[in-house]
Amino acid sequence: MFVFVCAGCGAELTAPLSQVALPVHAHQKYGNGIQLPVLMEPGTFAVETEPWGPPWRRWAELDPGEAEARGVFAPVHALSDNAPGAVVIAPGEAHGTVLLPENRGSRYCCGLDGAGGPNMGCGACGRPVATRIDDCSLWQAVWLDPTAVRHLRVEGADEPPLSWEELMAGTSTPPFEPVTSWGYPPTGEKWAATWSPQWEAAAGHALAHLLVASQRQAVTVPDGLTAEVFRRALDALLPPGPPTRHADLAGPGLPAPEADADILLVPAHPQTGQMWSPGGPAASAHRVPLPFGIWKFLAFPEPYLPRPTSGRLPVGVVRDDYPPAPPRHHYPFRVDSGTFRSTLARLPAARTPWLREILDNPTARRQAAVF
Repeated sequence: MFVFVCAGCGAELTAPLSQVALPVHAHQKYGNGIQLPVLMEPGTFAVETEPWGPPWRRWAELDPGEAEARGVFAPVHALSDNAPGAVVIAPGEAHGTVLLPENRGSRYCCGLDGAGGPNMGCGACGRPVATRIDDCSLWQAVWLDPTAVRHLRVEGADEPPLSWEELMAGTSTPPFEPVTSWGYPPTGEKWAATWSPQWEAAAGHALAHLLVASQRQAVTVPDGLTAEVFRRALDALLPPGPPTRHADLAGPGLPAPEADADILLVPAHPQTGQMWSPGGPAASAHRVPLPFGIWKFLAFPEPYLPRPTSGRLPVGVVRDDYPPAPPRHHYPFRVDSGTFRSTLARLPAARTPWLREILDNPTARRQAAVF
């Protein structure tokens, strides 16, 4: 565990925090005017290994070969010239800081968007140390400036990462969640249970890897929710088979993958970010990572039981299903386009002509109606 302190005066800026993997939806922009919750779980932090935040340079301003040297293999809107290593935490974990009202940002709508750089200062010395983001359609977070803070280890508080077996005892991430526009309470006609933004971002990240693993052949996926998430996109972006490649779910608690599985959808460890590895013949299959909570729901779906199936509640038991969950929207699942593009552009295979065509032809992507 670590505590982050001001690099100028040494004042503590956070509670003790444990490192976890950076969520795949960390930089997601979702919808328009939507209230998104806090990005990070309490007591955790994650590190963005790439430069992130202003100043930005557009793709046309980059020197030849500069993007590839930074691990970007296809055009993106812009790249950051900020220092790598920004640390993201939940806003409630920031201590001893003050808001810098003169630097709220230049394009904010309902809150702070961080476009103008650090907007939080050290409460002891005033040094700008972090950027708070809580604008609509953005995940709420505080990003610590890697040049303005340093971390101190909390002695005696280290714990090893959870094993896969221990993770399996935890909860999964449901595919639907309440989403509301800014300024409306989470009830009434402006509130609906819709596809989870986390799922849409995770699907965008996984789809980029699936296309690379496909080798431009049709890909089949298991029926059910996995097919609902991926099949439309794969059918729209890949030529019809045969030949075909077969993708299967694999991971802790599941039987050994089928012998003909060319691609495995596997969980990524939420603390270390490492993908689960199969043994035996399946070890040579191409692995595609999914956030653990989403993978677990795909592998072990949880039925929604809005009310007891029969009988009456015991005396003294209070109902916890009121108001009832709103009806699920019945529109098809859509992949988060921004996460998909960002992920694919950072895979070396993005230099191949057919993948570049997918990235460079937004009209075709819109016509596919999968984003």
